[in-house]
Amino acid sequence: MRVIVVGAGVVGTMHAWHAVERGHEVVQIERESEARGASLRNFGQIWVSGRAGGEELETALRARELWESIGARVPGLGFRANGSLTPVRDDLELAVAEAAVARPDAAARGYKLLAPAEALQINPALRGAFERGGAVAALWCERDAAVEPRPAQLALKEALLASGRYSYLGGREVREVIGESAVRDDHGDVHTGDAVVLCPGAALSGLVRELAPDLPVRRVRLQMMQTDPLGEPLTTSVADADSFRYYPAYAGEALDALNAAQAQAPTAAAHKMQLLMVQRLDGGLTIGDTHEYEHPFAFDTVEDPYEHLVEVVESFLGRPLPRIRRRWAGVYAQCTDASRVVHRQRVRDGVWLVTGPGGRGMTCSPAIAETTANELGW
Repeated sequence: MRVIVVGAGVVGTMHAWHAVERGHEVVQIERESEARGASLRNFGQIWVSGRAGGEELETALRARELWESIGARVPGLGFRANGSLTPVRDDLELAVAEAAVARPDAAARGYKLLAPAEALQINPALRGAFERGGAVAALWCERDAAVEPRPAQLALKEALLASGRYSYLGGREVREVIGESAVRDDHGDVHTGDAVVLCPGAALSGLVRELAPDLPVRRVRLQMMQTDPLGEPLTTSVADADSFRYYPAYAGEALDALNAAQAQAPTAAAHKMQLLMVQRLDGGLTIGDTHEYEHPFAFDTVEDPYEHLVEVVESFLGRPLPRIRRRWAGVYAQCTDASRVVHRQRVRDGVWLVTGPGGRGMTCSPAIAETTANELGW
């Protein structure tokens, strides 16, 4: 087969990967010279811990397996099985963590409730939380992992090019679907295949709107930042207990009690925040994030969320944060039905649209693309 993949973010690139792995020829077309959207502007976390039970967790666990196997073949991904720790500081937060460990799928996630000394043994950099900050326990998720988001697409592309069955066309925007399994780009060139997969990320206007005018997907904006090297290893990814409020795995009576008795800090509540943090291979920390849903999105970043994140991180580390060297905003596409992992739709004969994984895109993309390949009979 000859497969045309439109979009070079992580979802599109994983579709190209599976097609090439199954012996097909792939042409990948990207409107930028290289991907520049949410696939690069994220934590690079393979985040199993907070996923809803059922299909979402199964997708995340399968994707985790695929990331590890692909990472072994493509070292430039920077895959590492680092797990995650979420410190909890009072009985209400502890009850949510205990409920998570009691889930029937807790073993599949690698959940374990750790005492402060056990958590410090796994991640000594969190001395502020466990020696001085009063954390009473930590939720450990062994199945969480990380990759390097900025170089990941380039590393995957290099591996695909080495196959001899893959070509990449950057700086070309697909403007039109022609007949079955063909598209025309803004250079006037027509690309014909046996299947076309559109993976537009958060670019949901133009051709996507024409093909799927009632798309059940919304756009979400977030703010993040990155620091200079920490100067010591942060051996796990880290979340704070505010993450319990935003991930479906923690829903239940214990979370209801937490929400009723203990509000988020005003800044965190105003910007719909949680702390997520991961160390990059260069030693710097990627830290976030906020959630903005109302359009039109702001064109600038605001300082209050960054100040809140610095305060939380410094309380966990027990030391000043290194200099912040980058701040940015990103936008991702999310299904409006929270129970759906992704929106996959045949929009024309031979043409499929795959979008809307939301904050699951980096985590779940290998398994999302594998499912597409299976359903299309690749």
